[in-house]
Amino acid sequence: MPDAMRDELFRAQWLRAVGYAPYGGADTGECFAVAERISRLDATLWNDTWRDLADRLNEVADRQVDRGDRHAARGSYLRASNAYRTAGLFLYGAPLDQRLVAAHCREVEAFRRGVALLDVPPEIVEVPSSIGLIPGYFFRPDDDGRPRPTMILTTGYDGTAEELYFTSGAAALERGYNVLTFDGPGQGTMLIDRGTPLRPDWEAAVSPVVDWLVARADVDRDAIVLMGISLGGLLAPLAATREHRLAACISDCGPYDLFTASVQRVPGFLARELPDGNPRLLGLLRRILGIVMRKPTAGWALRRNLLVHGLDDPLAFFADARRYSLRGREDGIRCPTLVCTTDRDDLSAAAPEFFDALQCEKRFVRFAAADGAGEHCESGARVACNDTVFDWLGSLLDGSS
Repeated sequence: MPDAMRDELFRAQWLRAVGYAPYGGADTGECFAVAERISRLDATLWNDTWRDLADRLNEVADRQVDRGDRHAARGSYLRASNAYRTAGLFLYGAPLDQRLVAAHCREVEAFRRGVALLDVPPEIVEVPSSIGLIPGYFFRPDDDGRPRPTMILTTGYDGTAEELYFTSGAAALERGYNVLTFDGPGQGTMLIDRGTPLRPDWEAAVSPVVDWLVARADVDRDAIVLMGISLGGLLAPLAATREHRLAACISDCGPYDLFTASVQRVPGFLARELPDGNPRLLGLLRRILGIVMRKPTAGWALRRNLLVHGLDDPLAFFADARRYSLRGREDGIRCPTLVCTTDRDDLSAAAPEFFDALQCEKRFVRFAAADGAGEHCESGARVACNDTVFDWLGSLLDGSS
């Protein structure tokens, strides 16, 4: 691969994209071909190269539809959707980049064209709530109408409701679950199209979704499961401290508290001043962060975080991050909880500490680098992750899946 793909973040995001191949979100050879064309650390080159692939796949899918090949068209549209999402990744930042807006629009359009060709197409939903309409998708494995266990999937900083189909949605459908994926505040459609920033009271999104589900005859109200991925691995348990109709909660590679996970990237003598210490040292840190934020990959996470949190000052992010914590709230989680981390994931490094503090029925899993599952959110090994998750759920729900 070109030297650019040896960059840790470029490589990680490439692996994230290609890792959805088992669930129809990528073709491995296509992704390797893209990697060969990304010759330098450049967000524009990254965007253009993935967008070109997505555009070609969209055109192929259109021709497949015209000749009546629904199965092939579905696959092409779904791969295009994942490629559009990947194209926009390094454009996250404030002010909102219109190329990110375009990439997200095309991701959604391609995804909806693809899933419309499933044997049982999903319902495109807008769940009423106090924070506005919550956009998402409700998938069913078939249309027999009988009550089924249902998995709610919630994503993290730069994920989308569409991507969640590939992370664990398709795997849940294969096992007979209904699936609801959604964008909450600070995510996907709510962030990019509506300008709604992230908020820590995630029950404000999850509880209306549960309300919507329990009103349906095809949902087993005693078997509703919430799974959070990446930052969603913090948001889902936060919701579970208040929402007690859940049969289970899964935290996949989420931080125990966001402030601690974030300051570990700051030099120690300056980290000790966060969030409101010595003004002169914080001024120095602000200047350093300003320089770092201009770097293509080293500054990406902070640029993204400012957009997601609706902020324009990097120091304000660290102050806001303190609101996103499970410390002292663990006993509010009453449902059985599965906590996942991996060997190489610093974001969820405190997962064992979170697990130890839980008072509910619980299980802890560490995915191993030796098994190819050591990256953040088991990128490149989602099959192994999903096998573990659904094995646990199957025994927990007593075979109802």
